[in-house]
Amino acid sequence: MQISRNLWRFFVPIGAALYLQGCAAVGLAVVGAGAGAGVSAGVDHTLNGIAYKTFAAPLNNVRFATLRTFDHMGMPLTDDEKTETGWKLSATAADRTIDIELESLTDKTTRMRVVANEGKIFFKDSATATEIILQTAQVLDRDPRPKIKREASRSNRS
Repeated sequence: MQISRNLWRFFVPIGAALYLQGCAAVGLAVVGAGAGAGVSAGVDHTLNGIAYKTFAAPLNNVRFATLRTFDHMGMPLTDDEKTETGWKLSATAADRTIDIELESLTDKTTRMRVVANEGKIFFKDSATATEIILQTAQVLDRDPRPKIKREASRSNRS
């Protein structure tokens, strides 16, 4: 009787773990989301280190804010290309490549996806990705209109 009870205690948790293995990722995501809520408020992360944020700002405003963020953070721009849904921007920092996708959801809403690759394909730097999003948000908060538009409107007044 004692042996069967010990086997029961051994196999039930293993069986439950195998049966519920997909639920572990959900639990980790919930724990991870609550852990840094104050530090990166409004920034969503995937389990593989990709950071996302949706801005209530037009695509061009977010693009110019991102370019200013790269400049402010000392990250040289390596790619700035228009896509079907928005823009793709890339930059470098130390041994990292930063890839940003900006997607226009509406005329006044833009989704930003940031991936900071640390050399190898499986190593992501989510802290750097989060900081880029936070810095871009600060640039938008300080000056929500792109600098180029204001300069163009000033030249039209003269």
